Amino acid sequence: MSETITMALSKGTLMGPTLDLLQRAGYGTHTIDSQSRRLVLECPEHGQTLLIVRPSDVPTYVEYGAADVGVVGKDLLLEQNPNVYEPVDLRIGICKLVVAMPKGKRFPRRLSSKIRVATKYPNMTERYFNQQGIPVEIIKLYGSIELAPLVGLAERIVDLVSTGRTLKAHNLVETEIIAWSSARLIVNRASLKMKHRVITELIQRLKSNRPQDTVRERER
Repeated sequence: MSETITMALSKGTLMGPTLDLLQRAGYGTHTIDSQSRRLVLECPEHGQTLLIVRPSDVPTYVEYGAADVGVVGKDLLLEQNPNVYEPVDLRIGICKLVVAMPKGKRFPRRLSSKIRVATKYPNMTERYFNQQGIPVEIIKLYGSIELAPLVGLAERIVDLVSTGRTLKAHNLVETEIIAWSSARLIVNRASLKMKHRVITELIQRLKSNRPQDTVRERER
């Protein structure tokens, strides 16, 4: 390819499945180690530069044009609402954003009538509870969300769940599903116009090689 694109990929659990999908789509990522500490990977044979960034930063890199395209979970797109084009559900990294609380635990009464909810997703959490007509106090955490109700910091949590094993290990039970999430290809709007041919080819290849639809996806 004579035209090159820069792609922002989410480091962490989504990295492996993303590289596998790119390889199935014919982009030869078998030479890339998902455990590598390198943050910029050149793939000149496919006209690509890969940026390995935190998942929460992928939408920013794409929205502001530092990357032409990116791969990120739908949960972060719903939380951040970036101004990007979202052409493909890649059907990998499927999980759900849920409300959970301790099984059988009662919390002491407080002066405030608001429910304390700990989460990494304050915007989605507030929108959801507002729609239910339930007043909440959002406590923003960046990790170990499951610990919050165990030490009395919050009555409930909102977090991503894949297998549910982590909730069970902390004696937490899922009470409501806020949204399903899976990895999405996102595209910078200007890049789509300026590099239309190469980005369109990428979109078509990924669509043709992504996993088949699942029951969980049809529930969304």
